[in-house]
Amino acid sequence: MKDFMVSAKSDGKKVIRAAILEFPNLTPAVLQKALKHKDIRINGKRISSDTTVNEGDKVELWIPDALFEKSQETKNPEYDDYKVVFESDDLLLVNKRQGLAVHGGKGMTGDCLIDILRKDQHNPSLDLCHRIDMNTGGIILTAKNKKSLEDAIALFKADLITKRYRCLVRGVPSCGTNVICCDEAIMKEVSAYLEKPPTGNVFIHDIPKDGDLPITSRYRVLNVYKGAGPDGEDVSDIEVELVTGRTHQIRAQFAHLGHPIIGDGNYGRNQYNLHFKNLRGGKVRYQQLFASTLLFGKIPKDNIHHRLSGRSFSIEPLYDVKLK
Repeated sequence: MKDFMVSAKSDGKKVIRAAILEFPNLTPAVLQKALKHKDIRINGKRISSDTTVNEGDKVELWIPDALFEKSQETKNPEYDDYKVVFESDDLLLVNKRQGLAVHGGKGMTGDCLIDILRKDQHNPSLDLCHRIDMNTGGIILTAKNKKSLEDAIALFKADLITKRYRCLVRGVPSCGTNVICCDEAIMKEVSAYLEKPPTGNVFIHDIPKDGDLPITSRYRVLNVYKGAGPDGEDVSDIEVELVTGRTHQIRAQFAHLGHPIIGDGNYGRNQYNLHFKNLRGGKVRYQQLFASTLLFGKIPKDNIHHRLSGRSFSIEPLYDVKLK
């Protein structure tokens, strides 16, 4: 067993994130298992969920000392692939890990998320309502039956479900025009044009060319890590709202603006990414991008999901980067 007092830098963070900052060799899988067995205590009280901690809280981790010494590669099947965020008779909302494809594709080996969920749910009819990249972690909405799928897709098409992401980017973005979002959050809006070749990376243009697709994103800076990048450059934790949802939109657009996502080898620069280490001291494996929030608007009563009107679901991104 080991314990620690929550410092100012971890104030307001989830207990898993705070524990990893304190003991970098721990993994989310190990800590999720400890939560399941109520082997984590905050101020002497056992907890079973990823609770927010505050500066001065005492956290006790009742897990074997060996787990603090080296990174554990053994998988915890109950969280390694996904964690359930919300479930109803019609929908299953999960938080998937980075590196797991949501569906099958060319060159992919092993099970994808939807295959795993169908097995775990004993429901071959379960299907994806939308998609995110394999190396992006976070929220995915799935439907348990055909009617649920059709009505969920209708909500996306009617812009009644808003998708937001969290990411760590180079520098501090400031361009764009202030707008008020559906939940009254104030963000900056940036627009451009996206060129999508038959294969490979997409390209962003400020002036449209033949075949380009218009793109619009909104963002706000949540936190700035002063001097965390090479040569004392800042790093920002930003929240991004997709107005349009094109291929690699966030990654490509923010790289075009001069603020590539940390760990993105396609749209960023390897020399920049190599400056950073993960929480265990190794190479940053994935782009630090997470689908973090789904916001449901005013849903018509003839839609099966109308009871979700006005609700939102969010996860805390498990960034795997050491920052000052």
